[in-house]
This record gives sequence, C-alpha cells and structure tokens, in this order.
Amino acid sequence: MALVTFLIPCFVISTDIAFSCQNTDDFVSASSPGDIVIGGLFAVHSEMLRSEEHPIKPVIQNCAGFEVQIFLQTLAMIHAIEMINNSTLLPGVTLGYEIYDTCAEVTKAMASALRFLSKLNSTEDIVEFKCNYTDYIPRVKAVVGASYSEVSMAVSRLLALQLIPQVSPASSAEILSDKIRFPSFFRTIPSDFHQTRAMAHLICESGWNWIGVIATDDDNGRFALESFGVQAMANNVCIAFKEMLPAYLSDNTFHNKVDRAIEKIVKETRVNVIVVFMRQFHVLELFKKAVERNVNKIWIASDNWAAAFKISTIPNIRKLGTIVGFGFKSGDISTFHDFLRKLHEKPTDNNKFLQEYIVLLSICAHLEYHDFQMCISNQSQDDLLQDVENIQQVWRDDFLNANIETGFIYNTILAVYAIAHAIKGQCKERDCKDPSAFTPWELLEELKNVTIIDNDKEIKFDSKGDMSASYDVLLWKEIDGHVEIITMAEYDPNKGVFIFEDEEKKKEFLDLKKVRSTCSQHCRPGQMKKVTESPHTCCYECVYCPENHYSNQTDMDYCYRCNNRTYWAPINSSTCYRKTVHFLAWTDWFAIFLLLLSAFGVVLVFSISIIFTKNLNTPVVKASGGLTVCYIILFSHFLIFLSTVFFIDEPTEFKCKTRQALFGISFTLCISCILIKSLKILLAFSFDPKLQNFLKCVYKPVPTVVTCTGIQVIICTFWLIFRTPFVNQNFSIPRTIILECNEGSIVAFGIMLGYIAALAFICFIFAFKGRKLPENYNEAKFITFGMLIYFIAWIVFIPVYATTFGKYLPAVEIIVVLISNYGILCCTFLPKCYIIIYKQETNTKSAFLKMIYSYSSKSAGSVAVSQVSLDSKSSSSRAAVSESCNSEKNSVNGNCHFQVPGQRLIKGKALPKNTPRTMARKRLSSI
Repeated sequence: MALVTFLIPCFVISTDIAFSCQNTDDFVSASSPGDIVIGGLFAVHSEMLRSEEHPIKPVIQNCAGFEVQIFLQTLAMIHAIEMINNSTLLPGVTLGYEIYDTCAEVTKAMASALRFLSKLNSTEDIVEFKCNYTDYIPRVKAVVGASYSEVSMAVSRLLALQLIPQVSPASSAEILSDKIRFPSFFRTIPSDFHQTRAMAHLICESGWNWIGVIATDDDNGRFALESFGVQAMANNVCIAFKEMLPAYLSDNTFHNKVDRAIEKIVKETRVNVIVVFMRQFHVLELFKKAVERNVNKIWIASDNWAAAFKISTIPNIRKLGTIVGFGFKSGDISTFHDFLRKLHEKPTDNNKFLQEYIVLLSICAHLEYHDFQMCISNQSQDDLLQDVENIQQVWRDDFLNANIETGFIYNTILAVYAIAHAIKGQCKERDCKDPSAFTPWELLEELKNVTIIDNDKEIKFDSKGDMSASYDVLLWKEIDGHVEIITMAEYDPNKGVFIFEDEEKKKEFLDLKKVRSTCSQHCRPGQMKKVTESPHTCCYECVYCPENHYSNQTDMDYCYRCNNRTYWAPINSSTCYRKTVHFLAWTDWFAIFLLLLSAFGVVLVFSISIIFTKNLNTPVVKASGGLTVCYIILFSHFLIFLSTVFFIDEPTEFKCKTRQALFGISFTLCISCILIKSLKILLAFSFDPKLQNFLKCVYKPVPTVVTCTGIQVIICTFWLIFRTPFVNQNFSIPRTIILECNEGSIVAFGIMLGYIAALAFICFIFAFKGRKLPENYNEAKFITFGMLIYFIAWIVFIPVYATTFGKYLPAVEIIVVLISNYGILCCTFLPKCYIIIYKQETNTKSAFLKMIYSYSSKSAGSVAVSQVSLDSKSSSSRAAVSESCNSEKNSVNGNCHFQVPGQRLIKGKALPKNTPRTMARKRLSSI
C-alpha cells in the first residue's frame, strides 16, 4: 500500500520540477489552507542555480543542495500546526501554512516575502502601496523563519512595512535584537551575544588565548565575528587570523579561499583552536580539505552546525581533532518522532519538499551513511528530471531520525506555538474564522506578551524579542568507531557558568586544557608579561619580577609591589616575605661580650667600694676625698655600667627614654665629683695667692655638684618632654627592619654630650695644673689621663656613630661608654687600690707627712730663690738664680718667681727655717 502511495506522485514530480515557477502558486513549496495562514521561510536548498544565459534575465532559478536538517524543520512547522489544529488551543479555528524555500538566497527570500505582503484574496497577488497599512489584511498573519540571519535581516525589513510578526527558530545575529531596525522580529533562541560570550568563556577557561576564526562573508558571519571579537577581547583572547569564505558555493573563488584558509591553519602552528561561524555546507567543504591535509585542531562550532549529522559522518572526521560546539537547548520532541514514523502515510500533493525527498531517497538508495547523505545534498532540481523514470521507491526512517537537530526542531515548534498563543489572545472576543478579524500589527502586540508553559517552565520573549535559553555544550566523541554528538555540559547565559551532570562530563571538559593554543608560553608565578612588538597583547615575553615585586598567578600583566616597609621579595618571586626584625639581642655574641664587660665593671666598682670601706681611716682614702665622695663617684660609675643594659634587646619607649638620660646624668655626677676633687687638691698645694683666692671662692663641693648635675637633669628633662626619644623602624637595609631608638633630637643629644664634655674639659684643666703634686697625692695626674681617655673615646665616637647603621649601632655607644667609664674609674681608683694593697708602708700618716714635707721644702726653697733672683741686679746673681731655677723644676706653678700680692720682693731676705714643716701641716690638714 505504501509503495502505491509513492508511485502515484512520482509521475507528477517531473512536471512540478520542470516548471518549478511558472506562476506564483508554483512558487509555494508546501501549503495547507486554513482560517489563519502562517508563512514559513526555510533554506531547504543550500544554493540557487545561476543562469548561464546572456544577458541575465530576472528569472527565479531552480535550487540545488537538498538540506535534510532544514527539511526536517519544515516538517516540524507542519507538525506543530497539525497538533494545534487537533487541540483545543484554538477552538473552531484552523491554522494553515505557506512554506517557501529561500535556497539560502536573500533574493529568493525577498520574492517570498512579497507574496506574504500581497493582499488577502487578491487574484493577482498584488502588494498595494499605502501610506497607512493599519487596516490592511495581508496574505499571512505571521511568518516562521528564516533559517539564516542574513535572510532574516532582509525579510524582516520588508515585513516591518506592515508589521507582520516574524518568529525565527535559527537566526541568531545580535543585530536582530535591535527593535528600532527590526520592530516585528522575534526569535525563540538567544542572540549571538550569548553564544559568542559562551565561546569566549570556554576558550578562556581552557587556557587558550591564541586562536583562529573562519566565517562566511555575509551579514551573519560578519556580525558573529564582530560580536566574538568583543567577547574575546574582554576575556584576554587574541585572534591570530580571520578567514572569510564566500557566502555562496557558486562563487568562483570559494575553493581557492578554502585552500588559503587551510594553508593559514597549517602555517600557524601555535594556533590549535579554530572557531567556525559558517553554514553546514561551508563546513562540509572546509573539513574535506582539512582531512586531506591531516589538520588536527580543536574546532569550536557555532549553533549552525554544532549538531550537524551529515558533517559528523564525513570519512575520517575523527582525524580532524576535537570538535566542541554550542547547540540550542531542546525540550521534549517525542511527538515529532511519532510524526516522522507516520510521514510515509501522508499525502505529498501540497508538499514539494517531501516529493523531492522521496525521489532523492530512491536515487541514492544504494549508498550508505555519508555517501548517502552527500548524494542527497549534491542533487539539483534539474538533475532530478533525468532520473524520475528510473526511481525505485524506498523509505528510511533511520536517516531522518539521525539528521534531527533537536534544538532547531524544538525551537521551530516553539515558534509556531508562540504565534498560536498570540492568535488565541486576539480571538477571545473575535470571530477568527474571518481572516480580517485582526491585523498583523495587532497580533504583534499580543505576541510581545505571550507566555508559554513547557514542562512547568514559563517561556516568553524579552524586550528585545529574544527568548532566554541555555546552550548545550556538545562534544563530538568517537564511540564504537563512529562519531557521536553528546552533551558535555550546559551553559547558563544568565550566570555565565558551565553546568555538568556528573564528574565524567566535567573531566571531559577539563581534558580540553591539555591542548595548548597560546601565542607565548605561560608566565609562571614570579614572572610577568612584557609585550613584544606584536600588535597582539597575547604575544609577549616572560620576564622576572624585579626585586621587592612579586606575581602569584600565571600570565600576570604586571608584578605587585611588596610593602617595602615590612615585606621584601627577591627577583623572580611569587610571594612577599616579611622582613626580619633585627636589634641587638641578648643572645647576640657581641651583646654578651659587652654585657660581660659591663658586669665586670660593676664587680670592679663593688670591689673598690669594699677595699675603700675596709681602709676607711687610711691616708689614701682620706686623701681621695673621704668615703662619701668615693661612694658617690662609684655609684655614678655603677649607674653608667647599668645604663648599657638599656642599649641591648628590643627597644621600647621606656628603654629609649631611660638609657641616654641615665647615662648623661650619671656621667655628669661623676665628672662633677671629680671636678671638686681636682679643685680641692689644687687648692691644697697651690702657692699662688691669686689662684688660691679664686679656688677658695669656687670650691663649694655640695652646691657645685648639685648645680652641675642639676643643669644636666634640666637638659634631659626638656629633651624628654619636647623631643623625646622613640622607637624607630629603620628600613634602610633591604630585607631587614632595624628596631632602634631615635634620639628625637640630635641637638638635645649633642647638648647633653657637649655639657659633659665641657665639665670634663674644665676638670682636665684643673687636673693638668696639679699634675706635679706629691706622688702619693698626685691624683690630678691620673684624672688628667682619665679625661684624655674620655676625650679620645668620644671624639672617635662621633664619626663612627654617624657612619654606622644597623643593629650594632647601639653597640658603638656602649663601647664608648665602657671605654670612657673604665678609663675614669681605673685612673681614679686603681692607683689608690694599688697603694692600699701592695704599698701599705706608704699608706701611713708619717709617710704622707714626709712626702708632703719634702714637697713643701722644695716649694719653699723655690719661693726663696725667686725672691733673691728678683732683687739681685748683677749678672752673677742672675746666673746663680738661673742655675737654681734650672735645678728646681718641681715648683708648683712651673716658674721661679713667687710674689705675695701687695708686696715687693725683699732683696736678700730669707724665709723662716720652720716654713716647710708649717706648710706640710697645713697641706695635710687641708687634705
């Protein structure tokens, strides 16, 4: 029975094909009457044949390249209309259809659109010219299609004249979302904006940034390329090359440009990812050449061919590498599969597409798989005329099912249902059996607010006339020797993320990263990109991050700067390291050494204190000023040694404020007491009446010590109040933070030291004048040495302190403090301790009196000689006196003249005989 069904139309085919467009009715490829007619535009053929006549005449030619996938879309439209007519969606109203073949050609699509615009029930299919089409009733109320964006752009501009709604299930160009230029255009798919962004996200997440793009040189290809370029730039992806192929296979340059594109792909060895925005028949030709050249890349497919069965059956397609594509999310199309199973039972009178398909099945029946597919695609309508008489009727359900692209089928059905729901809204209060019940522009307004429920999910058009839907990420995978197209993931355009069903699918997605497609090697952490002379930002050199800079991610454009105050980084570093905090710690060997010296000084101070305490009543101790003065001096030495402790370990505010003040005041107290001792000794043994009077006025022990020390206390107090020392972090040494005490004011520090130096200098002058006193009492000589040691130490300290930095800077001052303190302590007390311990025979009153008597006798003789020499006028006397002076060099004041204030020297008058003994007693009592 089925065979008979096929035999009948076979004889009709010849006539229909031979005279394909003798009148306007012949121009319709599939039709069905109805109360409300919906138009359809589908590129069932891939090209329109060109006339070889000259000159060329305005005749619509036949087409070639039967596209099974788009033929199935026409069946989906017919199926959807039949389902609606058999449902209660539009009770009492029948939908009809007129489907036209655009042959992927704008010219032929425009001819179909003109028929849509013609006035209803017009015998001549005339399109009336009007200034106002408000009440105009065209042939169709809405249009489903077209298959390609370039065709939809042209048709939509024409349909906009009467605001006839156009709903496309396949045209994805972003420009079609512009409601100013395309006010009546809708689509049941997202725009290319979402697709190109999804592609850019896939490329970016896979670590690729150096890719090639091949597109058709038409509106669809150019707009897709432009949109992808923007998305690629936003994701730091560079396009190494762009190849544009002619939009029509009949173009004489098509094959040459395909060869050039293949050569470009082969030449660019660093490009391993190719994005393809082309129609299926373009991809078919490209891949044939690529298989011949053994090109192995990752191919990213646009929605046009991502699920194309006829491409997946190309022989050796697996040799091309990995193909990943983006297809439209599909819904339930099980009813369409049922429709296809019963397709051979349906009449073919009003469906030229189905008639042609039956003939093609018969012609190509002897072929399998890809050859069968290619046989169908390569037949033209002119070729079919020669084979009509030889056909053998066959039917292959498996072939149609294999070629179903579920996304396009579902969206075609969805487009029809969207129009039907809009018609339902218009027919609520109208008799829609009358075609003039409503106009297309009224249906357009209704369509904007349509909501469709599919599997408990609301679907509606947004303000741009698009439907927001997810994409299926499709992977062409070889299974049992055949390439199958499986869903690897889902891309949510609203969230911009990939969603995986299971870990296996996610692993397949992550495996894409194994392929490298970069212009340059990835820069490791610790490196940054340095742009080369290439115009592409993806081509760069990797250079090390400089010192104190780091990068912690791959392919960073620049290195981050470390916080130089607290962190550092070496060259080629991926992180910053905290600087090591340095200070003169207790555990440092040099600090331990200095502490031992200070501790030894403290022991020495206590030892001297014990020695002096035990020998309290001896002349040496009494001659040193007594135990009180000695204790005060020794206590100040102890404090000086103690102050060195505050220079060690981590500086604190307390230590910084305490150490200099403690040292300054203690040293001033020490020098003040020594100054009093110098004055006392000089006063006791001076024979110069003027000097004695001056010293008697100055010699006020307690007030002098208090005053001198008080001045230093005032200096330190002002220093601590107004410019107090504080803890400072010194960053001058790389990789290290030196914790140190900032003195607050160098001027105050200098004044404190300068004041001590001034007291020490005065003490030195007085001590120097008393350097020739009796040996047992010659403390002035050792004080002089002590002051010299102090001066030398601090004079050396100034340049050393100024040029030294680091954690050992406090050690410099400790050393100077210890040297000066040890110098004064040893010169002041060690000679006396030596006499007390080792020369006890000289540490008696009689020994001291004898020494003083001897010194006084010499001093008195010196005075007498001076008197005689001054009174004598003879040369011999001068000579005698000169000899006497030369022999007496131990006079107190260093000369041989002694004059009592207010008296002239008495010539020839001798001193009393008991003068030396009297003077000795006075000196001893004064001491």
